[in-house]
Amino acid sequence: MFTPQRRRVKSTTGQILGIAMVFVSLGLVVSAVVELVGGGTGEGPLLISALVFIVGGVLLVWATRVGETTPVAVFTAVAVTWFTVTALGSLPYILDRTMAAPGVTRWVEIADAFFEAASGFSCTGSTVLSNLPDLNDPDPAIGKGILFWRQLTQWYGGMGIVVLVLAVLPALGASATDFLAAEAPGDTADKVVPRIGETAKRLWLLYVGVTGFMSLLYVVAGMSIFDGLQHGLTSAATGGFSPYNDSIGEFDSVAIELACMAAMLIGGTNFVLHYRAVRGDVGVYWRDQEFRTYAAITAGFGTLVIVPLLIDGSLGGLGTVLRAGIFNTVTLITSTGFGNAQGPGTAGDFTSWIPAPIVIFLILMFIGGCTGSTSGGSKVLRARVLGGVARRSLKQIRHPRGVFPIKLDGRSLPERVVERITTFIVIYFGLAVVGTVVITLLGAEFQTALAGVLSSLGNMGPALGESGPTGTFVAGFNTPARLLLAVLMIVGRLELFAVLLMFLGGFRRLRFLVPRLDHRSRYQE
Repeated sequence: MFTPQRRRVKSTTGQILGIAMVFVSLGLVVSAVVELVGGGTGEGPLLISALVFIVGGVLLVWATRVGETTPVAVFTAVAVTWFTVTALGSLPYILDRTMAAPGVTRWVEIADAFFEAASGFSCTGSTVLSNLPDLNDPDPAIGKGILFWRQLTQWYGGMGIVVLVLAVLPALGASATDFLAAEAPGDTADKVVPRIGETAKRLWLLYVGVTGFMSLLYVVAGMSIFDGLQHGLTSAATGGFSPYNDSIGEFDSVAIELACMAAMLIGGTNFVLHYRAVRGDVGVYWRDQEFRTYAAITAGFGTLVIVPLLIDGSLGGLGTVLRAGIFNTVTLITSTGFGNAQGPGTAGDFTSWIPAPIVIFLILMFIGGCTGSTSGGSKVLRARVLGGVARRSLKQIRHPRGVFPIKLDGRSLPERVVERITTFIVIYFGLAVVGTVVITLLGAEFQTALAGVLSSLGNMGPALGESGPTGTFVAGFNTPARLLLAVLMIVGRLELFAVLLMFLGGFRRLRFLVPRLDHRSRYQE
């Protein structure tokens, strides 16, 4: 008997999105279990959302197969997957009425739910929630399941949803490299083994291991096992969500803050270096020029923050200044966004500090962590290359016929890579300027708008003014502004090019922006 073969639509986007939705549905089921085990009754919104994800994902996987895998198609698939998963990821908040408040319309609730989901998956850490529980709150306004889902959104977004898909979708073949490049932070992405699918698996296994290590670190420092897990999830992702109103400051513990800083610095380091260190090459960190620069920036800028605070004296003594200054420097260079303030106006609330450290923090918001890490910002490697371009320009003025290659780790960077990095910086600054102007026109104060845009593009978390580490983004920005910031979060997480190519894929002149990788190194074409 002849059985007609099922015809599947060629759609790389559909296949990637379908598998991603199935993976995310597992997190919703786990969150529902957390709600039930915690004695809550709010598992319904989580299970309904899980059903939407799993049914939609299975249907997409069943109806589609991998189609075109050109660079533009790859970047489009990644961007569509992220925006769709983010939009659907807001369903638990919408169904649970998490954003409900007196005077807030249903449409504003939906917009704020999208903002919270975008902040989660992009690992930004900004929030609109002002009713997060205190540490020993006997009657929290938000259930444990929803709060755990909020933590999980950042964990999914940290290593990358699409990187997870690459681990189980061999049909992508060689084009999987482009998918990794489209989602990996930075201009290039190292392979830890020749096969990209195996690289994705090992990176995710390492990510799980790092999450477990960070969770244990928190428990040893004094957190409960469940709190340690929740903060371990968002530390590995350098996301910064905490289930508590005062973030890390809720614990008021130097030991926990030290553990948190260690976790944030680990998350802000290239995970390929972690992989090689785990395999026995511990010296790989100090041989890596980007990591050395990352360490120098953290130490140097931390000093520039602490010294004026000590001279000013209004924050308190040496111990208080060191605790607040170092913690906030680390949380911003790694783009994590945890806070150690115990409320508005306390030592850890940098919006109440003198202007000098604030300027340093704005610079850190632009720089961010290392390529290949889970952190945001423009990345330390790009900052180094930009400095190299500036030095070369000055040398060429003195020696017009001279050839001055830009080097990293002792090797010359191809001019195409240098061009792509400078293009990224120009677009990044352009988006920051345009975004700041638009947000200001929508009613925000200039300083708040600038910090909000830099925070969103760099996936930092806190801004300035009323949207600082002890506030929410409801206070400083109206609903249209928050929606724009939510979009900028995803654009920043995907490093601009994926979204630009999704909208401008027809223009061939943009194709030079697409990173091309090979097995040799991240510095060679």
